[in-house]
Amino acid sequence: MAVPVELSDRESLVKSASTSLNSKVVSQYSTLLAPLAVDAVLSVVDPAKPDLVDLRDIKIVKKLGGTVDDTEMVKGLVFDKKVSHASGGLTRMENAKIAVIQFQISPPKTDIEQSIVVSDYTQMDRILKEERNYILGMIKKIKATGCNVLLIQKSILRDAVTDLSLHYLAKAKILVVKDVERDDIEFITKTLNCLPIANIEHFKEEKMGYADLVEEVSVGEGKIVKITGIRDMGRTATVLVRGSNQLVLDEADRSLHDALCVIRCLVNKQFLIAGGGAPEIELSRQLGAWAKVLHGMEGYCVRSFAEALEVIPYTLAENAGLNPITIVTELRNRHAQGEINAGINVRKGQITNILEENVVQPLLVSTSAITLATECVRMILKIDDIVTVR
Repeated sequence: MAVPVELSDRESLVKSASTSLNSKVVSQYSTLLAPLAVDAVLSVVDPAKPDLVDLRDIKIVKKLGGTVDDTEMVKGLVFDKKVSHASGGLTRMENAKIAVIQFQISPPKTDIEQSIVVSDYTQMDRILKEERNYILGMIKKIKATGCNVLLIQKSILRDAVTDLSLHYLAKAKILVVKDVERDDIEFITKTLNCLPIANIEHFKEEKMGYADLVEEVSVGEGKIVKITGIRDMGRTATVLVRGSNQLVLDEADRSLHDALCVIRCLVNKQFLIAGGGAPEIELSRQLGAWAKVLHGMEGYCVRSFAEALEVIPYTLAENAGLNPITIVTELRNRHAQGEINAGINVRKGQITNILEENVVQPLLVSTSAITLATECVRMILKIDDIVTVR
């Protein structure tokens, strides 16, 4: 039943993504989200491993404001935060040399909890002077490498940056994005094709990434940071999802993830099959025919398996408000006449050639569902020791 599909056949991929989006709250935006999902997945496919896609290479950034129509794929990086504006910090940097740092640009703390008693002002001045010199020394080392954009990981030990360090960084003309989440570091370094720097002593030019532009952009009521024109960019993609309220935003995010999963399934196994209960009823029919040839317990088991598969078209008809017995009987009859792509057309409330209606799904979805369900039942039967399964 399966129809082979090439990854170069963009139209077929968009059709299957649209099918998954048509049942969602944001179905009216399927013409925008389906091509976007296809482009995002194809951009992260590695030619060395063409049948493997890791969805962690696609980052979805949600930003409240606008409508779902404003959703876009960004060839680069997007941060849902503002750049540091302390002491007149920069908000735009061209020909950026970007460093991702995991250390703190702030005065060091003692390893154990203790109090330092300062008895006079000269000692206080000396502490402040040492702190200034310590921070200044770090920033001079950073500036010496030519770095002009700093992405600073969020710190749990102490403040990653202080007002003083932000002041010196602004004077050194270095754009700062602070409080980058630890979980995002791997994605950022892969995209920028750079290495995270854990210590100021390891701050070298070869560990940095390069981009044409880093800028703060106003989006709705908030602001985001965009990095575009990345040199030697890794195989990643960023999708900026917009929505008028949190509910729509969350729904758009969930729906887009479903569409991405569909395309990933097609990349893993490049075959499409008709939806609408067509594959299940065809499988049920052919297993039923095979069960007649078998004898004893085997024939009984295969016949029961075939009957169980009819639950899917039956449930689909029931959910569509149709008479499930009439619909499934007619569907079985049409398949017996050789119409293997006949399925339940929910919109018309009748049986039609579902492949022509562009209701398609990846082959991997059906095979995985049946395989996993069968394995689950086998495990239960083995535990209960009711039937010996070979």
